[in-house]
Amino acid sequence: MIDFWLAAGLLLLTALSFLLIPVLRARRVQREEDRTALNVALYQERVAELQVQQQEGVLNAAQLETGRAEAARELLADTEGVQPPRESRLGKPLPLLAAFLVPVLGVALYLHYGASDKVELTREFSRPPVSMEDMTRRLERAAAAQPDSAEGLYFLGRAYMAQGRSADAAQVFERTVALAGRRPELLGQWAQAQYFADNKHWSPRIQALTDEALKLDPKEVTSLGLLGIAAFEGQRYQAAIDYWNRLLALLPAEDNSRAALQGGIDRATQKLEESGGAVAQKTVMTVRVDLSAAVKANVLPTDSVFIFARAVKGPPAPLAVKRVTVAELPITVELGDADAMMPSLKLSNFPEVQLVARISRAGIPTAGEWIGRSQPLASSITALQPLTIDSPDK
Repeated sequence: MIDFWLAAGLLLLTALSFLLIPVLRARRVQREEDRTALNVALYQERVAELQVQQQEGVLNAAQLETGRAEAARELLADTEGVQPPRESRLGKPLPLLAAFLVPVLGVALYLHYGASDKVELTREFSRPPVSMEDMTRRLERAAAAQPDSAEGLYFLGRAYMAQGRSADAAQVFERTVALAGRRPELLGQWAQAQYFADNKHWSPRIQALTDEALKLDPKEVTSLGLLGIAAFEGQRYQAAIDYWNRLLALLPAEDNSRAALQGGIDRATQKLEESGGAVAQKTVMTVRVDLSAAVKANVLPTDSVFIFARAVKGPPAPLAVKRVTVAELPITVELGDADAMMPSLKLSNFPEVQLVARISRAGIPTAGEWIGRSQPLASSITALQPLTIDSPDK
């Protein structure tokens, strides 16, 4: 901030110069006026002396006139170049008062409306933090300076979680959701922080947050991981395995957390077997989706394609869903319990299903322009199932 205040000081001195220079000029003019008045007085005194000398007979009339002319020349020489006095309507006090008020008001207005704290924060963030505590303090200051920044609050919540301050993190994520909207990744972070803030006590509030997050995005990783943790802590080992398998399928092959996640699945499997249970066999259906020639001529590469299985006898909601684009077709995908939108609606829970592929230019899974449907199939079928999108979606 030192360089900023130096620059501000130079600008202030420049502004003051426009106010003080006229005052200094006025003082110089006053000194010139005073000198002129003194010269006039000396001239008048010299002329009076010459008149006295003429009356006493020392000087004749010609000598008197010569003396007067000499005194007049001296007066003109002394007053030559002196500017005539100028009237100032403002007077001297007003510029001096303005010179005092300009810096005072300038500093006061900057401290009130300026952004010195944000400038300092920018300088701080340009330097690497020395510790996690240092980073958290910076994020706290940034959140205080910009309370409407959802991004700043999000990173502050993540920092609190890294420090084990889950209660503070839950409050910050709640504020973030209020600012940025109910986005699935934010709901998942909020639910996770609230779970640990409540000492790993599962509550209807946390359940509602995770349900909402997964409804908006069935692949929301934080919610899937949290539900697996809660199921494991509640000794619901099969549910933990299912959630963590869904999460494992979403992680890239090079993700470092895959090993830890697989370790959790193995521990849950061991616990389940020790309690006399057996790991449920996963139900997976393999589908190859393509377009008919007529449909190819009427779709765009960016159009969304929803591939899902739904129960023949049961709720209309999809049991397993995958989303791709027209540009990716033809494509072969697997639908299984890991793709379930809700834990209670798994592919393995229904013996007979129908495969559906829908093209939706608006990206809405429940309505579109073109569709393809299969005949009723056993959910346990393992053979590759071809599915062609060939009919208008009515």
